[in-house]
Amino acid sequence: MATVIPVGQDHERPSGAALAATLSASLGVLALALAQVLSAVSASFNAAMQTLGNCWMPGAAGIGPYSGKETVAALVWLGSWALLHARWKKRELPVGLIGVVALILIGAATTILWPPVTDLLAHR
Repeated sequence: MATVIPVGQDHERPSGAALAATLSASLGVLALALAQVLSAVSASFNAAMQTLGNCWMPGAAGIGPYSGKETVAALVWLGSWALLHARWKKRELPVGLIGVVALILIGAATTILWPPVTDLLAHR
């Protein structure tokens, strides 16, 4: 159970804000990996990634659909960070557990991007 620490008392900072940043970064990495695989699987998703990048990123046409994939990763990262931070900022949370979850997410992203797995998922 998470503990709420009253603001303004002489306590160490609760771990929630740092863990929100850590977990959200891991979610962003996983989102980038998934966007990469989905682009390899679906031509329409790949075109959507190009369009998304072209909407706001100068020079996006020069880097192709990667601009949209980066946009998706950034939105997942920042959105999850904002939500988790708002919910966890005053809480003391289990560092070990959330750290393990973050490492599992990064490991999943790395595995998804490993060429034999990507080829399997893309039916190549």
